[in-house]
Amino acid sequence: MNPMSYFLLALTTVLATTANAGGPVLDFRGDPILGGSYYVLPAIFGPTGGGLTLAPLGDKQCPLYIGQETSEVERGIPVKFSNWKSRVGFVPEAADLNIEMDVAATICVQSTYWSVVPSNSPIMNFYVEAGPKPKPGEDSWNSFFQIKKTGEFHNGYNIAFCPNGGSCSSVGISRDEYGVRRLTLLGSTQPFPFVFMKASETETSSKTMSII
Repeated sequence: MNPMSYFLLALTTVLATTANAGGPVLDFRGDPILGGSYYVLPAIFGPTGGGLTLAPLGDKQCPLYIGQETSEVERGIPVKFSNWKSRVGFVPEAADLNIEMDVAATICVQSTYWSVVPSNSPIMNFYVEAGPKPKPGEDSWNSFFQIKKTGEFHNGYNIAFCPNGGSCSSVGISRDEYGVRRLTLLGSTQPFPFVFMKASETETSSKTMSII
């Protein structure tokens, strides 16, 4: 971590304590996430798959859902974070926030904010869908997630869904009936420990959706 990052981390940690927020989420290098876009990659490199991407459901091109690249060498599409309540400059741990896939274009011409929706699948209960940006005043309880530290991996995290400040459910990876790896809740979900890798501006501006 460079000296400026240390300074920013120390300053924002003090602000977080004042604002009753969690500590900063760190990327895999140990730097706090202050903004920008980040790849969400499995904490264990190998046959568990690659980064997150967008995937249609069955033979329907739209809407799109959050899926996982099948190859471990594919980083997928980076994400951005927004709309946490505390007035801190970093992305805080264990705080409700919105997550968006940072992609230039999709085949569905739609926004790519995450939300939890029923799956209508016999083998899993809920999918994470890409959809419109939550609007102020709307009942957007299904669009907020939390990033929680996992003690099993260095700078590793899990994503949790905690509706209306209640009990949390871990977001994991499951294969649907078509063999596609998706972010899901409940059902046959397996835990998805991951790390963050910062995406360059060049990567982000040129990123378009690829179909799994």
